[in-house]
Amino acid sequence: MQYVPSGIYFARVKIKNGRNGVVKRASLETDVFTTAKLKLPLKVKELRKPPAECGTFAEARLLYLADIDNDHTLAAETKKYWNYRTEALLKTWPGLDGMKLTKITERDCRDWLKRFSGKFETTNTNNTLAALRNILTRGGLGRDKNPAFGTKHGKKWRLGAKPKQMTLPEPEQFDAIVKRIETAGSGHSKGCADLVRFLAFSGCRISEARQVLWQDVDFERGEIRVHNAKRSKTTSANDLRFVPIIPAMRELLERLHGEQKPKPADRVCVLGECEKSLTNACKKAGASRITHHDLRHLFATRCIEAGVDIPTVSRWLGHVDGGALAMKVYGHLRRSHSQQAAQRVTFGTAVLLPEIVAPSEPKQLPETAGATAN
Repeated sequence: MQYVPSGIYFARVKIKNGRNGVVKRASLETDVFTTAKLKLPLKVKELRKPPAECGTFAEARLLYLADIDNDHTLAAETKKYWNYRTEALLKTWPGLDGMKLTKITERDCRDWLKRFSGKFETTNTNNTLAALRNILTRGGLGRDKNPAFGTKHGKKWRLGAKPKQMTLPEPEQFDAIVKRIETAGSGHSKGCADLVRFLAFSGCRISEARQVLWQDVDFERGEIRVHNAKRSKTTSANDLRFVPIIPAMRELLERLHGEQKPKPADRVCVLGECEKSLTNACKKAGASRITHHDLRHLFATRCIEAGVDIPTVSRWLGHVDGGALAMKVYGHLRRSHSQQAAQRVTFGTAVLLPEIVAPSEPKQLPETAGATAN
């Protein structure tokens, strides 16, 4: 069958089920007839395959996590993220691991989602819901029998993800936050403060900052080599990027190099985490709470406000979309400075006029023929 509006071909198969049987339909994911013909036998075989026997949620969960771990196309950080979402699901749904998949109802899923969405942000809610759906599917529950899809009502469960409102510290507030971290009195206070500075001055993700070694710092060229954390193994994009050393970063690196006397293979940031110190310092400084990742936003914001164009900032952040994501996130910064930027736009061949000065008294030229004026 072909769906006329999109041109996509579908397989339509009748499955024996008692006297009448059941008709199933599945997309062949192509609008090319010859390709659809090649895909049809495999899809028919898949649709006629008996459903797997559903066991407990724990069994399905382990199969799901094994699939993720064995997927070579996923970046390491992506694998960690889906493990975190699965852990969040178990923490917020006591007893879920021991339940039979066939005993989990739509009401159970709705009740859990209501509890979860009231405590966590939209993106985490949607992705944890996706993990629940995928685990139930991996356990053998098809789309029509998966209670996490809202089988009875067919309504969309995913929440609309509104852009996060960023409340980043002003320069004076940032200095105050770092000072409070540095003077907190802990043995790690100084290292925490330096990590905060490094994240804010480089735009690195926390996982990327942990990997930066002194051999990645090139003082002569004025750049830091960073290993991109979010790179799928199937992409052809480079695993490395080069972040310029801004003046504040150069001052930080020169001080750290003098204090540590490091070897090339030593890490630049001696600590790999400062979230708790950062939260406490923000509270004491009377500033909105910021996270490791917010410091990446802070770097991008300061660069754009200083006049760096968004595609360039996007490359410094390690994006490979030419600035589309950065424009979506930071576009409002450009609008706020639009009037100032507009004054630098010129048209035509406008030329700066020389300064007008009062004319001096003309000199009296000799009246003799052939005389010249000096």
